Amino acid sequence: MELVKTFSKAWKIPEIRSKIIFTLLMLLVFRIGSNIPVPGIDREYLAQMFSGETGLLDLFDLFSGGAFSNFTIFALSITPYITASIIVQLLTIAFPYFEKLAHEGTEGRKKMAAITRYMTVVLALIQAAGLTFGLFRRAIVDKSVFNIITIMIILTAGTSFLMWLGEQINEYGIGNGISMIIFGGIVCRLPSAARSVITQIKDGAVSVVAVIALLIVAVLITMVIIEMQQGTRKIPVQYAKRVVGRKMYGGQSTHIPMKVNQAGVIPIIFSISLLQFPLTITYFAPNSAFSDFVTKYLSPSGNPGVWVYAALNIVLTIFFTYFYTAIMFNPADVADNMRQNGGFIPGIRPGVATVEYLSKIMSRLCFAGGLFLAAVATIPTIVSVFTPFNFSFGGTSLLIMVGVALDIVQQLENQMLMRNYQGFLK
Repeated sequence: MELVKTFSKAWKIPEIRSKIIFTLLMLLVFRIGSNIPVPGIDREYLAQMFSGETGLLDLFDLFSGGAFSNFTIFALSITPYITASIIVQLLTIAFPYFEKLAHEGTEGRKKMAAITRYMTVVLALIQAAGLTFGLFRRAIVDKSVFNIITIMIILTAGTSFLMWLGEQINEYGIGNGISMIIFGGIVCRLPSAARSVITQIKDGAVSVVAVIALLIVAVLITMVIIEMQQGTRKIPVQYAKRVVGRKMYGGQSTHIPMKVNQAGVIPIIFSISLLQFPLTITYFAPNSAFSDFVTKYLSPSGNPGVWVYAALNIVLTIFFTYFYTAIMFNPADVADNMRQNGGFIPGIRPGVATVEYLSKIMSRLCFAGGLFLAAVATIPTIVSVFTPFNFSFGGTSLLIMVGVALDIVQQLENQMLMRNYQGFLK
């Protein structure tokens, strides 16, 4: 309801309404491109490839809104850009040059953005080559060198175009362009999922009562996700008074917001990628002993594989929550910035004591956030095994949709607030 209220208020403002319309038009372009097939591909073979469980490929298909399984010009989606962004963030820890760029303000962010773009193109080209020469090679009708190179260029250009599309949404739309593209790809699959459920009801595979119970559980999970996504621990900070010339500065109180789920959906993606990788390998060797072992012991459809998969998913999700939060939030840097600006946490000494205090709080929040993410990622897998419903990465989809929806509300509220401030200044 909050999203509808904020959207209705924003729609009444001409400037914001034009941004909303621009964003919707860009998403329409994304959906049109997601239905333009790459030429020279055997569609019947593609249908056979994705008729069953395809492991990690389902995750790629999720982010592409079905463009991956249909092998359209946006088949790679925006995943190379996400990978490049994560790599650049990791490089800020490993290499002093990138760490220096991260602290150079606007100019540093521009350079890092440029590096991310170049790395995106390189990763897209590598991934396009892997798909063309590997996974989709049998689906290519004409296997000439020219045709294969053309397919690779089309796929790389599609990812580059989506990256540009996301930047246009950031500049002229309501913001969060990359997240909006992923959000649009997931939402567009809801009608087909609803149609599948209706078909199951007509065929007698599931009952209406089961569907209603499922909807109630989905609403409850959504409510929990909203509360956890907005959950924040506010660390009070007091700034000492200081006299500069004839004026006195400082003395105000503020706080450091530490979110319960600071890592977002990244830990789930990392965990699923590792767990689904062996299942993806079995796709290339379906009749081997390795395939039988993975299907029985590591697959969510196997027995006891479903319990092994769920346990590993919980452990890996919690681990990556700690790992990625440590990258996003550095207690030593926060403590140093507070000290340089004359700030301190009441009752805590500046310096090492502040770092230890912030690290302790971050560790507790990571544990709670990790358990939350593990539950969101694991519950759909368990439900898929014991019910007729098929939730392919359902928890991840729900978490992304709710997170992006909350970001949209915040973006619209911030833009309406800025407009009110500008009106006051005029």
